[in-house]
Amino acid sequence: MDIPDWFVWIALGLAVLQALALVPVIRRLRGPDSAVRSKARLDLLETVGNVVLLAGLLLSLVVAESWFWLIFAGFALMGAAYAVKGVRRLRARRRPTA
Repeated sequence: MDIPDWFVWIALGLAVLQALALVPVIRRLRGPDSAVRSKARLDLLETVGNVVLLAGLLLSLVVAESWFWLIFAGFALMGAAYAVKGVRRLRARRRPTA
């Protein structure tokens, strides 16, 4: 089955955009506020997971070898980040406000 060339270019463009999204996250990691740095770490994990997922997709389409396992690694990283974000959101929701 032949993959159209335009799909490869779309995947490459999405991977580049996600790589560019790392810049503001890394800047927030250098900030003085510990709460912002903690949230930035989770955003970094999510963005890196997305880059790994897109890189696995792109390599699976372009290279003859199977790089499909990178997609699962990306999903695992993103899933871990979303799980921790969800737990934090639930904890913040259950705290009583005065």
